[in-house]
Amino acid sequence: MKKRVKSLRYYLLFYCMFFLIIGGVLSCCGPRQECDPLELMASSSDQWTGVALSKHGRIFVNYPHWAEKKPVSVAEVIRGESKAYPNKQWNETDGEKYFTSVQSVVVDDIDRLWVLDTKNPQFKGVLEGGPVLYCFNLPNNTLLRSYRFTKELYQKGSYYNDVRIDNENNVAYISDSGDGAIIVLDLQSGVARRVLDHHHSTKCEKDHLVCDSFRWDNKVHIDGIALTPDGKYLYYSALTSHTLYRIATQYLREVGLDREVLAQKVEKITQIPATDGMIFDKKGNLWMGGIEHHSINMIDTKGRIHQVIKDKRIRWADSFAIDNDGYIYFTISQIHIPEQKRDAYQLYRFLPTQLIEKLK
Repeated sequence: MKKRVKSLRYYLLFYCMFFLIIGGVLSCCGPRQECDPLELMASSSDQWTGVALSKHGRIFVNYPHWAEKKPVSVAEVIRGESKAYPNKQWNETDGEKYFTSVQSVVVDDIDRLWVLDTKNPQFKGVLEGGPVLYCFNLPNNTLLRSYRFTKELYQKGSYYNDVRIDNENNVAYISDSGDGAIIVLDLQSGVARRVLDHHHSTKCEKDHLVCDSFRWDNKVHIDGIALTPDGKYLYYSALTSHTLYRIATQYLREVGLDREVLAQKVEKITQIPATDGMIFDKKGNLWMGGIEHHSINMIDTKGRIHQVIKDKRIRWADSFAIDNDGYIYFTISQIHIPEQKRDAYQLYRFLPTQLIEKLK
């Protein structure tokens, strides 16, 4: 009788341990089959930087013209494959009316695709005519309007890098990572202004970063920019830096505001991991990369910084975009790795809600 009771205890202990393990796995993974937060959406043999998502689930990426050979500039990712957008002519033809050196793509709140062309191939200097911002109508894939910038709005070494669209105020904000400034573009009139071009917040703090044991020597000024969900603030940081700043957009939009007065409106927020792109989710959390630590980071609405994902596959998280279901997509550009040592370039996505729950 005692042996039976002892055996029964062993069986009960075994089953309890079994269900505890299974429960732990399920709580970790939720409905997914594995505990991997990163979902691979596409890969490319060519280096990409930007990613944009339409409200109907379309995925767009861009490839910068950094090498001798000009790649496809803008593409739509369809079932994992990249197709030239809006057509081959835009991507293969040379000339000021076509893509030259695209750095970023963005879809705005009313589902228009914006393409920012630096017109600075291989960083050899801005071509005659200057940078161009294109706006495309997604239902029929046609050009709605192109915005050009007069010579006083860029320098020879300018590199128009990131763009955010404020539909409510009909304004675009653009970062110049090559020379350090913010471009404020009135989308109605097409008139633009260059601001904070002599302010420390738009300039880099360091002359290099160390990632994957590689020393990446470069001075890159204001790069990633992000609008708060209500459009009241523009957050930004230089790439080779660790400081996050913001400024109220009402001051950026105020034409004629004295340079010194505008400079006083800049707010220093906090120290952050070096990041390329950044984006706000609808709840007001700010998401960004962590170039030096293979990471994805988040600043919550209380200003607390969290390292949400750390993974060796995150080899320079570049640009971010959010779909209708709340998934955050980001490109891997491997900028810091010597070309001969790079692997394929990936496009990943993750679901923030699952990761935020684990932080509580």
